[in-house]
Amino acid sequence: MTALDAIKNRTSYRGKYENISVPRSDLTKIMEAGLSAPSGCNKQTTSLIVVDDAELLARLREVISPQVAETAPAIICVLTRKIIAYRDKCFNVQDYSAAIQNMLLAAVELGYQSCWYEGHVTDSDAIGRKMANILNVPEDYELVCFLPIGIASQSIKHADKKPFSERAWFNGFWRV
Repeated sequence: MTALDAIKNRTSYRGKYENISVPRSDLTKIMEAGLSAPSGCNKQTTSLIVVDDAELLARLREVISPQVAETAPAIICVLTRKIIAYRDKCFNVQDYSAAIQNMLLAAVELGYQSCWYEGHVTDSDAIGRKMANILNVPEDYELVCFLPIGIASQSIKHADKKPFSERAWFNGFWRV
């Protein structure tokens, strides 16, 4: 599969997963793809934790509300730290976003599905902090997202995208 194939085949999969473990070698490849993403001023504000232990997954699922990804055999928790990079600016959101996209593409290339769950953990109910506490994450890190990783057991549906001509132009903005 080429990078362009992975980009076109990636979708947000919210279905059930097969009860098949994801080899740690594949999880490592996915995490390495994430950590290879660009980082503002190379501050490398993104860190990752893979959870593939059934008991620990169960503990995490107890605090995730509403319930999602309850059958995924592994999840990758995305952590960030706010580190000033340039002119009092912090690029941690861009850093972890690039890392997440790389991981989603790597997962598809390896035959897995996933979904970027951020709203579930960053809302005012502090689910991200509850998850972080279960994983012994220090207070100066924020758990901002998790990605379930596994083999889809349901059909994969791709969202309809607007036509290229409605969203992209050459040499200026041109309303259709």
